Amino acid sequence: MVYRIETEREADGRWIAEVPELPGVMAYGSSEEEAIATAEALALRVLADRIEEQKEPASTLTVAVPSKS
Repeated sequence: MVYRIETEREADGRWIAEVPELPGVMAYGSSEEEAIATAEALALRVLADRIEEQKEPASTLTVAVPSKS
């Protein structure tokens, strides 16, 4: 399964990154790259917990990082 990371710049200048397919996986950063890295790490922790609890198949996981436009 591919998990998308979506980013958006907040009005205060911070970046937020989230993985819509994984509720609660949302992270802020001072840069887009920092927000993505933090969200990706959180997503991997959530997926590891799900696999450990046998709520997620232990198949190959892919995280899609947005391309720079």
